[in-house]
Amino acid sequence: MTIAQELDSQEGICQDVIFPPGDLYSDEPPLETELHLRQIILLLTCLEWLWRGRNDFYAAGNLTIYYSPRQRKSEYFRGPDFFVVLGTERKTRKSWVVWEEDGKYPNVILEILSDSTANTDKGLKKEIYQDTFRTLDYFWFDPYTQEFAGFHLVDGEYQSLQASEQGYLWSQQLGLYLGVYEGLLRFFTRDGQLVPTPEETAEQAEQKAGQAEQKAGQAEQKAEQAEQKAERLAAKLRELNIDPDAI
Repeated sequence: MTIAQELDSQEGICQDVIFPPGDLYSDEPPLETELHLRQIILLLTCLEWLWRGRNDFYAAGNLTIYYSPRQRKSEYFRGPDFFVVLGTERKTRKSWVVWEEDGKYPNVILEILSDSTANTDKGLKKEIYQDTFRTLDYFWFDPYTQEFAGFHLVDGEYQSLQASEQGYLWSQQLGLYLGVYEGLLRFFTRDGQLVPTPEETAEQAEQKAGQAEQKAGQAEQKAEQAEQKAERLAAKLRELNIDPDAI
């Protein structure tokens, strides 16, 4: 089915749906598995924590994107599993309505594959993201089979990304790598460091504090041992009628 046929079919199905005035709510179905939910939350948490000082992006998961060229709220909508829009205000939204967002489409999209969606994610959705959304970075990932692929838009067509030595794929839009870590997709910095969650950051800080405390304890123990050694030496000198303070 071509994009036009799919969109016409979608319009025909939804033409009798009446939407309330004002902001549209997301109309996405429930996530298929627990892993899908964990993956989306993990990506959102890490990116928002990493960019906690920024106010120029919007990241969301399983949220509807409305993109009707005629600004009709009952046609042309998609719900990527995870997407990021750059150069926009960081605020809560009920959905992403392109014509109400200065015509902006996602800069990055990730789809989480499943048995029921893989063909669409690799076919129709990829075509829509390439030809209509013009989304520069597109990825898909299967948390069960670990299949992972990425594409960058070059001259209007998606070109496959080449993995690094670690198996990571570079997102030019995010300035980050994406790679599989402990079975789920994670972000990595340019130098290959894992982007942590807030909990992992706290754990790392606690570990560093514990290590620093341990080192301080070891230093204190060495100082005490040195002091005890000096006291024994002074006592020995006194036994020999030598004043240690005079040495």
